[in-house]
Amino acid sequence: MDKVLAVIAVIAYIAVLAFVAVRARVAREFVEFSLARRALPLALVFGSIAAAYVGPGFSIGFVGRGFKSGFLFWGVGLAYAVQNILVGILVAPRLRSLKDCHTLGDAIGQKYDRKCQILAGVISVGLCTGFSAVMANAGGVVLSNIFGFPNWVSVAIVVAATASYTTFGGLHTSAITDAFQFTVFSILLPIVLLLALLFHLDGGALTFTRQASVATAAGLNSTSTVEIVGLVAAFLLGETLIPPYANRALASKTTRVSRNSFILAGIFSAVWFMVMISLGVVARSILPNATNEDHVLLNLVKSIMPVGLKPAFGGALLLVVLMSVIMSSLDSLLNAGAVALAEDVYNFRFAIFNRQSAIVNRQSLNVARCATVGIAIVAAAGATAVPSIIKGLLICYTIWAPAILPAAVIGLWAKHPRPLAGILSMCAGTFVAITFQFILPSVIKSLAIIPTLQCIISSVIKVPAIIPALGSALLAYVLGHAIGNRRSPYRMAKGNSKQTRMTKIQNSKRFKHWAKGNSKS
Repeated sequence: MDKVLAVIAVIAYIAVLAFVAVRARVAREFVEFSLARRALPLALVFGSIAAAYVGPGFSIGFVGRGFKSGFLFWGVGLAYAVQNILVGILVAPRLRSLKDCHTLGDAIGQKYDRKCQILAGVISVGLCTGFSAVMANAGGVVLSNIFGFPNWVSVAIVVAATASYTTFGGLHTSAITDAFQFTVFSILLPIVLLLALLFHLDGGALTFTRQASVATAAGLNSTSTVEIVGLVAAFLLGETLIPPYANRALASKTTRVSRNSFILAGIFSAVWFMVMISLGVVARSILPNATNEDHVLLNLVKSIMPVGLKPAFGGALLLVVLMSVIMSSLDSLLNAGAVALAEDVYNFRFAIFNRQSAIVNRQSLNVARCATVGIAIVAAAGATAVPSIIKGLLICYTIWAPAILPAAVIGLWAKHPRPLAGILSMCAGTFVAITFQFILPSVIKSLAIIPTLQCIISSVIKVPAIIPALGSALLAYVLGHAIGNRRSPYRMAKGNSKQTRMTKIQNSKRFKHWAKGNSKS
């Protein structure tokens, strides 16, 4: 009976999503697939941003961290709220004001040059795939826990269901389904907290306060100051302008909508983190101390359902809530990665010159749809390698922030950014982040026979990787700015307008050959 009701809940939920996606209609042009024609209102942009970041990390992961370390992670999460507010005030309006811009890579290309756009596009696709793998892993954990499926089967179901509507609907469908899913989980999970506080917490507020104090003290004792600084830096910078958020800033109806959406999302995140951490603290009085942190929310919901309804109703409710949380983040990442691949990596040569060309438009749309499926497959394959939800997110944060942020933020504000500075910054940030995150730990294991050298390297990598990587990216940017050429290929020289350059491209043999080969497709 339990599994039958859970299966019915999953089928019904996917059917509702399909109905919402159909109502949103299939994208017929690339500008609709990538930016929803730049017509998203405040409610949709805010709802889709909130739904995108309230993924398994900020729900399942935060509940688990509240269970283990109390309100320590709420303080860390406030850095993320501050980040959203600052992006809304300082960055999103500038990004939205750029013309003929579909991705963050487009923005970097306009400010620097085409090489920077390609490099930003490659990094964007890679990180969207990594984030998607984390979301797919979380979906696998949920379905495996409830149905007992093998993990790879659960991951395949979640990814296939999400990719099915994202592939055809694009950003417009993603934003509408995200807003619907946001409404579902922003109502149901606070209800779960109220049920736990009112009916399942012996001792009421006094017990909650005691458990919160004990857990927070344990979290502070087990986490060094350097680690806390690294966590704050990761949450402050790690998700700043990741492709799904940048695309929503660009798709906003006006610069005002873009600004207010991020500010509201930042305020909401502070309240949301409080609810999730509180769920984890409440669970300390209900679940065994040895509970895996990624399973705390699942087990808590099952345990607090009324006797006559559990576990069948509890399992069904849990599925609806957690599937909405996971799929709302996963569809945003798949769409953003696909658009970045089509716009920045594959078709940038022609798309930036003639956005209205039917050939270019159709080619871009087809590539983006194929890329959605490709990224989904790679993410599903890599999901089993994710250590845990929070750890997986922190790895992605560690690479994204130094790889993109210095070049992107400085480029949006600087009057004359230099291409060499952007390229050096992105390369240095990516290389140092990967070195500290993956290579040095492997080196330490291989140096076990040389204790002194092993001790020295161990002390170096205790510093969170995001800190040296950001420092390296900023130093590389300064160096590139000092020695680089100020002139950028994208900048319009006097007497060489965009229309003139577009005409030259269209008259070139390479463009004519490409257009002839695609005119019949």
